[in-house]
Amino acid sequence: MTIDTAPSAVQSSTPPSLDRLVGVIGDNLRGFRRRQGLSVEGLAQLSGSDPHILLAIEEGRHRPDIGTLWTVAKALDLSFSSLLSSGADAGTTVIRRVEQRSLTSRDGLFTSRALFPLKGERQVEFYELRLAPGADEASDGHSPGTVENILVGRGRVEIATADGGHRLEEGDSILFEADAPHRYRNAGDGEAVLYLVMSYIL
Repeated sequence: MTIDTAPSAVQSSTPPSLDRLVGVIGDNLRGFRRRQGLSVEGLAQLSGSDPHILLAIEEGRHRPDIGTLWTVAKALDLSFSSLLSSGADAGTTVIRRVEQRSLTSRDGLFTSRALFPLKGERQVEFYELRLAPGADEASDGHSPGTVENILVGRGRVEIATADGGHRLEEGDSILFEADAPHRYRNAGDGEAVLYLVMSYIL
């Protein structure tokens, strides 16, 4: 899911819920970076990112794209959701579609929506992925022990893993170790919808 490392600026029309998420991401990034004793420049070197972009994300002046978050999370040896988390999780949580905001790739062809509460640490995460026609998304390998289990809810896709390419139709699923580079491509004419369960095996 790593697409690009350059985020787009937050516009004044950004929904309040997305503004809050941008602030949470910035606070978390700063906190995790400092806990590991890294300067902004040190994290930039570790992740291959621009230090000015990282600083802007920490200050809430830029909304990072999905690729940036994956790259930074991997450099800090964190789960993706650690950068999105806003506190402890307890009891029953209902997640309303209208209240959630999706993270988007820089080109706008790929979106990811968390289907779990963005609170606390967890070893399993659940996402809805949407690929517009023509979407072809490459991802670097995630942290060792990361496993992806994907169900195709709509459309046709091609997923390339360390074992080669795999063509999936609606209703098909795939399980693979995601610590090696992999790729998602919409092989149809309409939007493809995928459901991803990501596990972090310690």
